[in-house]
Parts: sequence; C-alpha cells; structure tokens
Amino acid sequence: SKVISRQLSLDCLAELESVLQRPPLIWDNLHANDYDTRRLFLGPFKGRDPQLRSHLRGLLLNPNCEFEANYIPLHTLASWYRAEKDDIKDEEHEYCPERALTAALHDWMEELNQPLQAGRQSTRADHRASVSSSRSKTPDRSGCPSTFRATHAVAKLPVFPLNSSSPPSSPPPTGKAEREGREAEKKRSHQPSQQVPGSRSGAPVGGGRVQRAQGRGLCGGKGLLSEAQVRLLVGLHYLPHEHGPSAQKLLQDLTWLKSNCHLVGANSKKAQPQKVDEWRGRASSFLSLCEDIAQLHCSVVGGANRAVLYDLYPYVWDLRNTALVAKAFICWLDGRVLSDSSSLATWRNCFHWCGKTTGADLLGVDPEPWVFKGGVSGEVQMLLPIGSSSELFTHPPPLFPTSRLYNIRPYHSKDKVELYRMVRQLHLRTQGGQESTMAHPDVIGDRCLGPCLALSPEYSFILEDELGICGCVLGIVDVRSFAKRCQASWIPAMRDKYPPKGNSSHSNTQNLVQLMEEDQGEYPDSLLYHFPSQLRLDALPELVDVSVSRTLLTALLTALKANGSQGVFCEVQPTDHQRLEFLTKLGFLEILRGEARSREGVVLGRLL
Repeated sequence: SKVISRQLSLDCLAELESVLQRPPLIWDNLHANDYDTRRLFLGPFKGRDPQLRSHLRGLLLNPNCEFEANYIPLHTLASWYRAEKDDIKDEEHEYCPERALTAALHDWMEELNQPLQAGRQSTRADHRASVSSSRSKTPDRSGCPSTFRATHAVAKLPVFPLNSSSPPSSPPPTGKAEREGREAEKKRSHQPSQQVPGSRSGAPVGGGRVQRAQGRGLCGGKGLLSEAQVRLLVGLHYLPHEHGPSAQKLLQDLTWLKSNCHLVGANSKKAQPQKVDEWRGRASSFLSLCEDIAQLHCSVVGGANRAVLYDLYPYVWDLRNTALVAKAFICWLDGRVLSDSSSLATWRNCFHWCGKTTGADLLGVDPEPWVFKGGVSGEVQMLLPIGSSSELFTHPPPLFPTSRLYNIRPYHSKDKVELYRMVRQLHLRTQGGQESTMAHPDVIGDRCLGPCLALSPEYSFILEDELGICGCVLGIVDVRSFAKRCQASWIPAMRDKYPPKGNSSHSNTQNLVQLMEEDQGEYPDSLLYHFPSQLRLDALPELVDVSVSRTLLTALLTALKANGSQGVFCEVQPTDHQRLEFLTKLGFLEILRGEARSREGVVLGRLL
C-alpha cells in the first residue's frame, strides 16, 4: 500500500493478486535507507504475516546501503521464512519478531567482534594474530574501570593517530603504530600556536595536558562490544515506522523534561518538592542514557571489527553529537532556564505541541518515513530550542574516527582553576615559556574568561574528556546589561587586584589590565537590536573531530535561545581564518568589519 509499508496483510495481497491474475513478487523496502542519510535500520523483519509466503512467487528485501548493517534484517527474514515452512504449528515455532531479534543478536555478537578490516578483507595470518591479541587482552577488561585502554592495534589494520589531521601513507606496522601516534601527538602539542593570546577571538587551548595526552591509544580496534551495547545500537536504529525501546525512552523523557522545566526554573515559583524530585529523577535517567550513547560511540570506534566501524560510524557519530547537546541542555535547564510568564510564542509551548503530535496526526494519513528526516537524531534535534537550524546538526563525519569519550556540561565554579590554568599554559607556550614575565598567575584567565565566569556563568559550557577539562565556550545573553555590570563591578575589581606599580617591571600585567577595559567595547545599537547576545571562544579547542567543538557551541546557542535570545554575534580577528571558516559553516555571517569601528575585529552574527 506504500513505498515503505508498515504492514503487509493477506487482504491487501488478495486484492493485488486478483488484479495481476498471478501470485506477486514483492520487493520489500522495509530496511532500505537510501532516502535519508541520517537513518539506519537494524531492527527485525516485522509487519509481514508468515502466511504470506504461500501466496507469493517470492520476496526480495531491499537492504540498508551499508553492507554490515544488514545482518539482523537478513537473519530475521530467514526466521520468518522458516516459521511458515515448518510443519510444527505451535506458539514456540510461530514467527515472533522479538524472539527472532534475540536469536539474530546472539549470532551477530560473534560477527561484530571478529577482527576484520574495512571491506571484510582478512588474511588467515591476520586473523590468527588478531584473535590471539584479542584473547590475551580480554581478561584485563574486568579489572579496568574504563572500557578503553591504550592497547596495541590489531595486526596490519589501517589505524590513525587520534589527533592526526591526515592518515599515514601506508598502514603502520604492528607495534610501531601506537608509538608513531604518540610521537606525532607530542610534536603537535609542543608546536607554538600562531594565535596571539591578546586577541579577542582567543585561541585553542591544549597546553598542560601534553604529558597526560601521550597515554591515549589509537583508533585501531581493541575492544569488544557487549550485548547490552548492541541492543542499544539496534534500539536507536530500529525500523522506519517504529523506534526501539531505548529510542522511545530517550524521546519520551526529553519531551517530558522539556515540557516540565518550569519546575526547576531560575525564577519559578516555589514548586512542590516531590515534583522537583520527579523532574530530577527523570533527568538523571535521561542523562544516563545519553552517557550510554556516548560510550557506545567509543565502543564501536574501538571495536575489533573495522568493517562494522566504517559502515556504522556516520550514524553512531551523528547520534552521539545530538545526544551531547541534549544532555548539556537538560543539565543546563535545572536552575538556569527562565520561567516565561507568557503562554504564547515561547519555544517550550511550540515544541510541547510538536512533541505530543505525531506525523500521522498532522497530515491526517499514514505518511512515508521520509516525510520526517533524521530518525532519532532528527527527533531529538527538533525537541531542542534551535532544532530547526539544520546547519548546526548535519555535517559529514570526520575522516578518521576517534574513540575519545567527550562530555559537555554547564560550568561550575570549581572549574575556574582548571580553565585559568589552560589559558595560562597557552599564553606561556606562545611566549616561549617565559613565565617570569607574568606578575600574577590569574591575569590571562581574568582577561579571557573572568568577566563571563563572574557575571554570566549560567551561559558557560565545559568540554571534557577522560582526562578532564579540555575547552569551554562562553556566552552573554544581554550584551548591554553585561557591559554595564562589567563597568560597575568587574573593571574596578581588576584595578584593585592589579594596582599600578611604581616601576615598569610588570608592564605586561598592566598592558593586559588595560586590554580588559578595551575588551568591553561598545557595539552599535543596530547590531545589538538583532543580535543581543555574544559568544566568546577563548578556550574552544582544536580537535581532529571538529564536530565536538561545533556541538559545544550548539549547546550554548540552545541555552541562549531557551532564555529568549533572538540572535548572537562573535568577534574574531580578521587573520584567524580557521575560526572565521568554523563560524561561517555554522550559519554566521559577517556583520561589521574593523574599518567601520574603532576595533579591528570582524563581527559575525546569526539569528536564533
């Protein structure tokens, strides 16, 4: 009845057969995914009565485009075929999609953990070496708190350093791969940055983590996917007309938490404690599921089967990034979202309506799956305040998968010391390590991060990995109000903290204090009318997977939009081509240039 039919019934088949005057041959598009680049279908063969078999000439299954994604569809299709063929007629032998899925998962587990290269190319010697390595590493997993360890790569697999911008010209020999990756990372970590720390656009931060970062492994295939993780993977990428249990829970919790965020709003009236506890309990469950999605991404990247990795990675990566934004947003809602007294034209009411209405209800018919793009990732995206801004969510995945486990969360006051240390390390690297020129250890942090962390901490987001904090992005929801508070409290506090000296031995400190005042420059009313909010990217890191930086920025834009901002701008140095390109790809457009203002930076803005 449809290009992608939810059900195939005997009645529908009888009508078709009466027209054709013969048993039909069915081309079944149930698992075809070529109409949506963000969807994958790992669920069982479902919605087709096993009794259809005796009325058909044959049945062809149009599969996922990715070869490795079709194990469960084909395995369960075989179970469906056998169920009608078997002479024994009882409940145990009848086709049940759930039982067929469990059987397929059990068999797929062995396949998933086979050490295969992309394209399933594996010599017998490679296989023996890989299995031997896998067996020797397996016992260590029970005693290690982390799923990922810096183990050796599977023999002769094409592996790339986590922080590499390009692949090696040929696959590195076993044993040398990890060593080469660490040496390359060490060289990159000690290269001085070309960004002047005094510039307002700031520079990527990473110094000080060099020695800790050297212990990280390669994306070379070393772990085993657990059955629980594979079930999560299938549940998140189930069928065209149906989500699996994990995806249903993810969407239901996000919809409920968003609709009831007034219970934990920053300026909400006294809510009933049990209601607040219920919100926070469901938030905890939602955050835990988002963490499982992030861990699944790492496990797929770190798995032994590289063929599975390269087929499934774009989908797992996409959902990981969307879940990171949603997780950061739910964390941010608690105590930070402003309770809007208006009942009209707020993002919460709009998406409350969207979240409770299905596509079939909106159109009045049972739609084709391609009407609503993106699968679970797309539905989570549309539940966020900036969900309609596709350029923030849809980008091609990085060429070289990285197994680092990232987290994005709101800033806490305890993070200040680490953030200050990061920007200080960057300044020292760019100055050749001349620490003696710095009179006070906080002066760089006070200039780059201090005003926002002190006066607008609720719009600061932290990026962290397994080793701790590795970057942040700062926001100001109302630049006019912020500038007044800065002049009234922050600048006087800085003058007291860094009083002028009688000698010139600490001229660097005084120059930076003067720059702090200049940083709070005035912006024209014509700009602030359309773009009342501001981004500051002083600690936005440089990563192989640029999507993590983009996701960090998206989390901030989500918070700004939720509290009423209609537009945001960012000032970047005209020589910082990398940062300009980064923002342009996220929908920012040039608004002002230095020649039109007293400052030399380029102002880019985007509406929310």
